[in-house]
Amino acid sequence: MSIPRRKVLKDHKLETIFQKEGYVSIPFLNSKEVDILKQAFFDTLQESGGHLGPEDENHSTKQTITYDFTFIDKNIAYKEKVFDIISDAFAQHINKYLDGYKPIIANYIRKKTDGGEVPLHQNWAFIDEKKCTSISIWCPLVDSTIENGTLAVVPKSHKRFGKVRGPMIRSELEDIKQYIIDEKLTPLETKAGNAVILDDSIIHHSAINKTDGLRLTIQLILIPKEKTSIHYHMDLSKDKDKVNVLDVDKNFYMQFNPWKKATNIVVKESFSYTPFSLSIDDFEQQLKAKRFDQVRDKKSIWDSLTFVFKSKK
Repeated sequence: MSIPRRKVLKDHKLETIFQKEGYVSIPFLNSKEVDILKQAFFDTLQESGGHLGPEDENHSTKQTITYDFTFIDKNIAYKEKVFDIISDAFAQHINKYLDGYKPIIANYIRKKTDGGEVPLHQNWAFIDEKKCTSISIWCPLVDSTIENGTLAVVPKSHKRFGKVRGPMIRSELEDIKQYIIDEKLTPLETKAGNAVILDDSIIHHSAINKTDGLRLTIQLILIPKEKTSIHYHMDLSKDKDKVNVLDVDKNFYMQFNPWKKATNIVVKESFSYTPFSLSIDDFEQQLKAKRFDQVRDKKSIWDSLTFVFKSKK
């Protein structure tokens, strides 16, 4: 028995590619729109408060960030302005391609020369991914190439890893990241104005900018309009084996950053979870296995059969 899946894209052909690969490439902005958004980045840049880092939230780590990324900007008013600029510019295109989606996070991402590597990762889980899909629209404002650190993905890796993803939850891929980078990535060289729509659970990475030129892109994260966003939160100072599922909204993400302890929260539910690590063999097997949104547990099957039985009485 197949599990009904909520559509992401209106076009059947694009939807088929997206569901199979975990991403799809599309034409998106025209050259005038690209120029306007590029100019808006520089026009508002003086309002940026600079980016936050682990040290701002008293975290001790060797992690360094070598790219400008709106989500971790210190000035919340600037984050809100960028969100409005990008959301407004993308609105007609979102309505054209997507089947009822709303934005929750918007980013300008600029990589400077000899910097800007975005580590291998999956985006956080923003909704219950067994029921539907959150997506990112990734749209470069200059041609994105291997040389300037274009986006690279692991095709078909969506909804096969990281059922529970959040900023304080150790990834099961942590110990095999270099293997995945060396052996599994497909770079997506993309012309300015074209876009890649990604399932947020797909494994992806981008390398450093090895050029002297500007490398500027936009990311817009969206969820189905009828859904409320969730956030998986672990408070490691209290419990290393418990995840709280928070009910959150766009304003939560405006105030939040990856190292901040969530406050003024509504806990929807909690469950036990112990982080673990995959081996290379585990990874390879799971990459070929069914997606976790295609596996129905026994209780769900029984409930469905019971419903069918009752409806026939």
